[in-house]
Amino acid sequence: MDLNIGVLLAATGITTLEFTEAAAVGLALYADSKKHAAFFYVALGSVVVLIPTLLLGSLITRLQPRYVQLIGGVLLLYFGLRLVKSARRSVINSRTTGFIHHEEFEKGVMATGFSVGAIEAFEAAIVLVGLLPNSYVSSVIGITAGVIIVVVSTYVLRSHVRKVKQANMKVLVSALLLSFSAFWFGEIFFVLSDAYLIPLFMFFLFAVYTIANRQVPGQPRPTGKETELAEQTGEAPGTQKESITDRAGRSS
Repeated sequence: MDLNIGVLLAATGITTLEFTEAAAVGLALYADSKKHAAFFYVALGSVVVLIPTLLLGSLITRLQPRYVQLIGGVLLLYFGLRLVKSARRSVINSRTTGFIHHEEFEKGVMATGFSVGAIEAFEAAIVLVGLLPNSYVSSVIGITAGVIIVVVSTYVLRSHVRKVKQANMKVLVSALLLSFSAFWFGEIFFVLSDAYLIPLFMFFLFAVYTIANRQVPGQPRPTGKETELAEQTGEAPGTQKESITDRAGRSS
C-alpha cells in the first residue's frame, strides 16, 4: 500500500478544519439543550454528504454550493434569532425570579445541527474530491484521522461547556449561529476565508450580549445573595426577607 504523505496531511487538515467548526456548533447546542442528540444531528448531516463523496467522488461537485449555503444560512439565521429572544427571556427570568427556565429546542437542535454538519462536510468535500483521485487510500486515512481528532477533542470538551450558565450559553450559541449565517450569505457573492468568522463572531457576541442583558425598565436587578437564596428556597428574590418579617410579626 503506497501512501502519499502530502495527500494524507491535506485530507487530515481540511477534515479537521471544517469538522471542528461543525463540532463547535454541536458543543454549543449540547450545552444549551442538554441533549446528546445535538451531536447526532451534526454527525448525520456530515455523513449524508461525506459518504456520497467517498462513493461517488466528483459527482458531489455538481451541486451548486451557493444554494446549499443559502438554505443553511436561512436556517441558521432563523434559529439564531430565535435564540436571541430566548437568551433575552432567560436573563429577564433570572433577574425577576432567580431561575433560568429551560425551553424545549428540539426542532431547532435538529435543523441547526444537521445543516451545519452538512455544509461543513460539503465544504470539506470540495477539497477532498480533488485529493481522492491522487491517492484514494491516503485520502480515506486522512479523513479518518481528521474525524478522530475532532471526535476526541469534542468528547474532552463536552463536560466543560456544560458548566456555562444557560443564559450565557444561549448568547454564545446565537452569536455562533448568526456568524455562520452571515458568513455563508457572504460566500454566495464573495470568496471568503474562514478567518472572517472570528470578527463576525465577536461582533454578534457583543450585539447579542447587549440585547440580552439590556435592563428591564423599572425592574431592579437582584443581588447575588438574593438569587442564591431563591434557588435554595424556591421563592423569588426579595420575598425571603418579607416572609421572615411576617413570621417575626406573627410570633410577637
